[in-house]
Amino acid sequence: MDWSLEVVVLPVSDIDRAVAFYRDKVGFELDHDTQNEHMHVVQLTPPGSGCSIVFGDLPAQREMEPGSMKGLQLVVADAAAARQELLDRGVEASEIQVITEADGGTFFGFADPDSNTWAVQEIKARAETPLIPKDHSGAGAWAGR
Repeated sequence: MDWSLEVVVLPVSDIDRAVAFYRDKVGFELDHDTQNEHMHVVQLTPPGSGCSIVFGDLPAQREMEPGSMKGLQLVVADAAAARQELLDRGVEASEIQVITEADGGTFFGFADPDSNTWAVQEIKARAETPLIPKDHSGAGAWAGR
């Protein structure tokens, strides 16, 4: 049986501020922003990812302290290009660190407005072999999600 991690709950203090940060600055795709008189829940997905982040005001989403999620990890094919893209969008990002010259040994990081932190790992092989195949139908990678 396959087990697929598809959603991580991210604790934030301000839903609208978090949407603006992750969608407009980091570049995650907004899957849905559902709001009614009882709740407000948002899901965003990093481009090319099979896992999304979700935040909102449902009781289960408020169990963690905003900013308490540390070391979530993203993987990119080119750390320098990814870091520059974030800097160009106004996101503060740490300097690139090369832990080892082997593929997978290069990292940088950033934090959201609540101080949830992200590590970004460079795996050059992702350029040729992405974990999630590109959608060539024109419908978008997350159609029907």
